[in-house]
Amino acid sequence: MTKQRPTILITNDDGITAPGIKVLIELMQELGNIVVVAPDSPQSGMGHAVTIAKPLRLDKVDIYEGVEMYQCSGTPVDCVKLAVNKVLHKKPDLLVSGINHGFNSSINVIYSGTMSAAMEGAIEGIPSVGFSLGDFKQDANFEATRPFVTEVAKQILDNGLPSGTLLNVNFPPGQEIKGLKVCRQAIAKWEEEFDERLDPNGRRYFWLTGKFVLNDKGEDTDEYALNEGYASIVPVHFDFTSYNAIPTLKNWNFSV
Repeated sequence: MTKQRPTILITNDDGITAPGIKVLIELMQELGNIVVVAPDSPQSGMGHAVTIAKPLRLDKVDIYEGVEMYQCSGTPVDCVKLAVNKVLHKKPDLLVSGINHGFNSSINVIYSGTMSAAMEGAIEGIPSVGFSLGDFKQDANFEATRPFVTEVAKQILDNGLPSGTLLNVNFPPGQEIKGLKVCRQAIAKWEEEFDERLDPNGRRYFWLTGKFVLNDKGEDTDEYALNEGYASIVPVHFDFTSYNAIPTLKNWNFSV
């Protein structure tokens, strides 16, 4: 008997016309039957936001010949929810998100719409992965990422993922990637600053700036791997419980 091709849901946070999602479409077509549901405009930095105070629009679009595609007026997480409930009417065999313009390594995973879409997939019990390239340019070259994206997707389809776990895959910019390293998430943070400015009407406004601060010197982290020219793969889970803190809290002398 011929094995049925898997159903693969593709999404992102850069918008349905972004170059990165085109690469995923080309690669995933070789692995399964694809459906694309992505935002109709860039949604970077949206995290796990959902739309609750206004209606959502979902329109079928014809961008790439022979590809079933829908653009959504909401967030990346909205896209996943609508894809499962109103487009596919079932859970796909794989969800791939990206390829994002810019790193989603370390603490960036918290803010990322790319990774939140993948996390929503994992919450739904769908094997899910987010891909990101450390290049913010609109004409970023994704060629070096192709074999790694395909290999990771194949491995997930063949082996599945542990319950509640998704994968965060980041690629260094450039035309040579030394290999793929399984890592932990580096400990880092953004030190924000806000430029205070005046608009033409004299009203004050603020523009977020800041710098990325890496305090983690470990050689087993995603940031270390990327700095060494490797692609990083970090298993992520949505259970935010700090298990090692539970014994400490149980020893607190609560008065109520």
